[in-house]
Amino acid sequence: MVGATVLRALYRLWWRVEAVGLERVPARGRALLVANRAGILLPYEALMVAVAVAIDHPAGRVAWPLVDDWVARLRLSSALGALRATPGVMRRLLERDEAVIVLPEGREACAKSRRRWYRLAGFGRGGFARVAIETGTPIVPVAVVGPEESQPVLWRLDAVGRWLGLPSLPITPTFPWLGPAGLVPLPTKWTLHVGDPLDVAALYPPEAVRDPRSVLRVRDQVRERLQALVSEGVRRRRGIFLG
Repeated sequence: MVGATVLRALYRLWWRVEAVGLERVPARGRALLVANRAGILLPYEALMVAVAVAIDHPAGRVAWPLVDDWVARLRLSSALGALRATPGVMRRLLERDEAVIVLPEGREACAKSRRRWYRLAGFGRGGFARVAIETGTPIVPVAVVGPEESQPVLWRLDAVGRWLGLPSLPITPTFPWLGPAGLVPLPTKWTLHVGDPLDVAALYPPEAVRDPRSVLRVRDQVRERLQALVSEGVRRRRGIFLG
């Protein structure tokens, strides 16, 4: 309850999140929401997408954010409704006709430099695409604009980051100087841009999961769609704090 209250406060009051095209998320049935990951330490993007679907979507449905192992180990993770990002967890949720949120750039995004803001990192081997084909799940791209500027990185401690299970530990104007409070990024204006779903079931039968080329094709198509959404969202906004 406390976690949900905090997330809603961040959504409404801190980042003043605006969701554009949220009706494109299916009102019922399985759905895989794929969002971009900023260079900030905690996966606030997935959490804000989950809040948007819960309180601003016409159906007000639950969407489960899947997060990196190190985040899932935090006590805070379960309080915020986040689950460990594994193919098994994703598959079980989708087979129950749930909505799931993934950030395919993973922890590598934590090492983004400023010149790579809003440029997607790699999507790995396409585990999300494999599960989507296997379960016949539509994939909905969601661009999150605003988080990159909310926690600018001054420098990075790579060795410390690796010891913690991260590609790098970012040092920001607020972290670690303010302790845990420094993990909350600055109040930039965030906007979610939801794209048209990719109807995976109409394009590939479940057995196509055995063809690596099909999996990579879906992975790349989703990445291209998401990058286009992100770039357009950045181009259209009025400012970092005004949106």
